[in-house]
Amino acid sequence: MKENQDIWALLFSYFSAAVDWLNGLLWGSVLIYLLIGAGLYFTLRLKFIQVRHFGHMFSVLKNSRQGDSSGVSSFQALCTSLAARVGTGNLAGVAVALTAGGPGAIFWMWLIAFIGMSTSFVESTLAQVFKVKDKHGNFRGGPAYYMQFGLKARWMGILFSLCLILAFGLVFCAVQSNSISEAVESAFSVPRWITGVATVLLTALVVFGGLRVIASVAEVVVPFMALGYLAVALIVVGMNISELPAIFKLIIGSAFGVQQAAGGLAGYGVAKAMMEGIQRGLFSNEAGMGSAPNAAATAAPTPPHPASQGYVQMLGVFVDTLVICTATASIILLSGVKITGGVEGVSLTQAALSSQVGGWGNGFVAIALFFFAFTSIMANFYYAEINVDFLKDSDTAIRIYRVLGLCMVMFGAVAKLQIVWDMANLAMALMAIVNLIAILLLSNIAFKVARDYNCQRAAGKTPFFDLRKFPELKPKLAPGVWEQQKSSERT
Repeated sequence: MKENQDIWALLFSYFSAAVDWLNGLLWGSVLIYLLIGAGLYFTLRLKFIQVRHFGHMFSVLKNSRQGDSSGVSSFQALCTSLAARVGTGNLAGVAVALTAGGPGAIFWMWLIAFIGMSTSFVESTLAQVFKVKDKHGNFRGGPAYYMQFGLKARWMGILFSLCLILAFGLVFCAVQSNSISEAVESAFSVPRWITGVATVLLTALVVFGGLRVIASVAEVVVPFMALGYLAVALIVVGMNISELPAIFKLIIGSAFGVQQAAGGLAGYGVAKAMMEGIQRGLFSNEAGMGSAPNAAATAAPTPPHPASQGYVQMLGVFVDTLVICTATASIILLSGVKITGGVEGVSLTQAALSSQVGGWGNGFVAIALFFFAFTSIMANFYYAEINVDFLKDSDTAIRIYRVLGLCMVMFGAVAKLQIVWDMANLAMALMAIVNLIAILLLSNIAFKVARDYNCQRAAGKTPFFDLRKFPELKPKLAPGVWEQQKSSERT
């Protein structure tokens, strides 16, 4: 028996070492350069769209609650993507970034979100352009679809789908569940397995209702949970408003090695802050990863033009990182709790809030994290089912996936944090690389679609997607999607 245990321990150590090595390779060089390079390229080609059209991100939501029989509303698509974005990365992930990379990691999270807004615009616009209708007449789409139809590379779509199912459909569900059980155990002393069973049952009630049920639940829960958390964060900021300038100075100084320079560790400190900030920033806002386009494609957008959903999803990146992650960082840094004192993850966020508002802060973070992580699990199932459907149009395949996904939710509730998080990092890196290559190859289509949208806006028209302006696209697009949209707009 002991020999068997030793063999398993040895195999596990090799597996952990392999995951660590691959993460170091991809995150330490390949993905960082690709992610920043693509984001800067899109930002420049779109002429800083996230700055020039900042206000339009909000105004496009005016009629966003209108959907139709083929697709969810733009607002539901936004809430579904926010459900995935606003999860453990906003509470536990920010704390991990601060612990491992120092305050400077927050600056790099901001930067990756800023340039990631243009990346999100491109990938979500492409998802709308190349969306299809499934056998039930509902819109489906995402990176796998624009890889198959836009690049004529189904093999690439299959690779992406497998990476997404592994990352979002399985590993990320375990990551979110792990954070829920840790927070509930810390706040209320509930055993992790009990929390795991409860999370599995609640998840099953929603996901077996289908994609529209998930979108409907997200539409109600996401705004409620985000506004509640921001209200508490604003209370903490208000209590420490005089310290806020010093906190921003600390973040920026640490990002460029000002604090570390005195000890001769400036280069290492900057590199560590950059790596942690980019990792956690991407894990949180998902720009360029190829996840949010799966939600974007299911929308019947208002106005009826692919670019309108690009603006909606660009807003999602802003809300996730530049608003909610900043709120968590402010709570932790303003509290004065040591970020290197042995407390880490969501426990650090709980300790920081409790030091400011009293004992109820611990329970509040646990409840907030439950909502954040639970809605993320729902959205992860949403994304994965779309890609299971891409691989095999089968209700049986969907049901098998749902059972496997629920098993991973239970596994995550009782597993140790580090190996689960490391697996999530690796899966996320693989799918991000595949998606970034695809959207770079297809980016000229997104640029042309964006120009068409904004030319119509400049002329005082309500934009709609007229295929006659894009003769090169017509052979690549699914029939009965945009033709029907145009027809309904005219009637």
